[in-house]
Amino acid sequence: MSAFKDQLTEAMKEAMRAKDKFRLGVVRMALAEIKRIEVDERIDVDDARCLALVDKMVKQRRDAAQQFIDGDRQDLADIELAEVDVLQAFLPAPLTDAEIDALIDQAIADTGASGPQGMGQVMGVVKPKVQGRADMQQVSQRVKNRLT
Repeated sequence: MSAFKDQLTEAMKEAMRAKDKFRLGVVRMALAEIKRIEVDERIDVDDARCLALVDKMVKQRRDAAQQFIDGDRQDLADIELAEVDVLQAFLPAPLTDAEIDALIDQAIADTGASGPQGMGQVMGVVKPKVQGRADMQQVSQRVKNRLT
């Protein structure tokens, strides 16, 4: 079992002991999503995939919260944002803008990419390093700006 799944399982047990139903529900939801992938694809999900999955869940909840806010449903948006807070506890600390820029500069230097056609190469190098620690859409935009 991966260390990330172990961490989620321990968090589930702690939430049960503390009788924290909300946190328990969110952690179980994350574990269920990991289990679904394991069953569907007949694989044992590694830490990197678990991290990407939780990162995706955070993004989905942020998007849903924004839609609820736009639809004047602050009560539902608050629930989504509370779920984001629980899930973010399992993600590594976010990178600063300077750290992201340094990783992008290093990737450009390593790949020798220039112009928009090199974006795929740069993103291929940068993505594993920033997964779960930065919004990939923003990283992609930064790479695009650097290469144009």
